[in-house]
Amino acid sequence: MKRTLLTLITLIVSIAAYCTDTLVYILPINDEIGSTTWRHTKRGLEEASQMNASLILLHLNTYGGTVEHADSMRTALLHSPIPVVAFVDNNAASAGALIALACDSVYMRPDASMGAATVVNGNDGTAMPDKYQSYMRAMMRATAEQHGKIKGNDSTWRWRRDPLIAEAMVDTRIVVPGLIDSTKVLTFTPDEAIRWGYADGKADSIDDVISQLGINHYTTATFRASWVDNLMGFLTSPAIQAILIMIIIGGIYFELQTPGMGFPSLAALTAAILYFLPLFLTGIVSSWVVLLFVGGLILLLIEIFIIPGFGIAGIAGCCAMAGAVIIGLLESFSLPSGHIDITAIWQTILTLSIATAACIALIMYLTSHYGPKFITRTTELTHSQRIEEGYIGVDTSLKRLVGQSAQALTDLRPAGKIIIDDNEYDAVAQRGFIEAGTAVRITRFENAQLYVLPD
Repeated sequence: MKRTLLTLITLIVSIAAYCTDTLVYILPINDEIGSTTWRHTKRGLEEASQMNASLILLHLNTYGGTVEHADSMRTALLHSPIPVVAFVDNNAASAGALIALACDSVYMRPDASMGAATVVNGNDGTAMPDKYQSYMRAMMRATAEQHGKIKGNDSTWRWRRDPLIAEAMVDTRIVVPGLIDSTKVLTFTPDEAIRWGYADGKADSIDDVISQLGINHYTTATFRASWVDNLMGFLTSPAIQAILIMIIIGGIYFELQTPGMGFPSLAALTAAILYFLPLFLTGIVSSWVVLLFVGGLILLLIEIFIIPGFGIAGIAGCCAMAGAVIIGLLESFSLPSGHIDITAIWQTILTLSIATAACIALIMYLTSHYGPKFITRTTELTHSQRIEEGYIGVDTSLKRLVGQSAQALTDLRPAGKIIIDDNEYDAVAQRGFIEAGTAVRITRFENAQLYVLPD
């Protein structure tokens, strides 16, 4: 009886396991590789883990993008505890080839292509210097090596994905006999990719890929990017970060040039919020970095409104804010593991240099006579001191009379009047008293007053 019951339970469990659907999580990457696609990838991997997905299917169609974000994406995919399969739906070019290479398996649409991973200038498409190509070659090679070796039919071990072929996607100097010579950058067709171990098959659709993987009963869940994801990705892009840093620096500068709290401080505060808030909410930067910036801002406000001059509080505040911005950049460009490598350092230096240079150029323009009047109006002395408003000027034309002879019209004790060519003037005796009718000479003009001595 017990044996029969145990057999029945085993049968029921087996049937249940067979009928249970496998959850396949679909992560679309069909845009330029950048901060937004990196955020989508990170969020997608987290969501797939929370849903206990058995497989992540990367629906890939991209012409490439920035190297640093592609590097972050490939690192996250390589270390994903859930198997990742790439479906190259038309294009996996440049950075897209690196991302496809990081997946456990690759399936390609019959008319798709994959490769051409040379690092190029984003402005004109020309190849970057060899130090950039060297870094990309190393990433491609390391990614290929990560998939390890397999035992061939002749019992010899070989790379599952030959690292030399990965390098050939970057460097025209790489030669792979029977595949590519030394004058071309490698781009795979599906048949070539399958032959050389860089693809596991051809497929016409996502369902076709899943079927070829031997999964018969499955359900799918697809990553849906919210407007918050897209906004966060936009605000964390290097170009936008450089603009926000420029506004922060420029706003603080103009605030120090104008009295009170006005538009410059509002612009700087808004830019600081847009800079730090996405980094904090996405977990890219630590909370203490944000607190460091806020503390620096408080010290600067104390210097402006409480402590006269510009001393220790102001310098410490500026240093704290600058340090927070730099650390925020370093952490945003760091690898998913949190490690800050040389690429993150150079990216930080480049972003800061561009932001600072742009800010200096903007300040020079806005404060020049070519700049908008509403800016120069707050940084220049343009107020006129009109007599009708109570301002009184001093007539200095009497200075021309110094050295001339005159006659005392009244007694000068010491002040009185003198006459020159029938014109009367107020005057002061420089020494003693002078009687009326005495000939005098004007000796000096000082404090709007003529001084005379007997002639």
